[in-house]
Amino acid sequence: MNNVNKNNNQGFTLIELMIVVAIIAIIAAIAIPNLLNAKMAGNEAAAVSSLRTLSTVCEQSRNRDLAGAYPASLAELGSENYIDVTFAEADDAANLKSGYFFTYTVSGSNWNCVASPGSVGTDGGLYFRVSQTGVIEKSADNTTWVPIQ
Repeated sequence: MNNVNKNNNQGFTLIELMIVVAIIAIIAAIAIPNLLNAKMAGNEAAAVSSLRTLSTVCEQSRNRDLAGAYPASLAELGSENYIDVTFAEADDAANLKSGYFFTYTVSGSNWNCVASPGSVGTDGGLYFRVSQTGVIEKSADNTTWVPIQ
């Protein structure tokens, strides 16, 4: 007869599995902060892009208006198909567009729009604003503004 060793153990030991889990945890701990920073940077770039678009479409809307008035709200721009629905409805912290909401105000022949992060430090780290001048500005505290273009 042929004696075959029936104690052929295959698989991983508990120590090997724990080492693999520890390595994955270390990699995740290094990668997650970088991913969050990349997400914030992307949200900030999208907010600046939205403000550029807003500056252009406000002028287009004013030029087409018989009275030469700026639009009264983002909703008006949305209903006239100047901006998409997501942007038109992003007017409070419950309705965000790429992590930001937009506060649009009109006073006579002047308008102003501030892009605020839904959650500072998670959705974005800076505030942005634009007015009828078309100059986009940034602020870390929503009070001191510095032009970015």
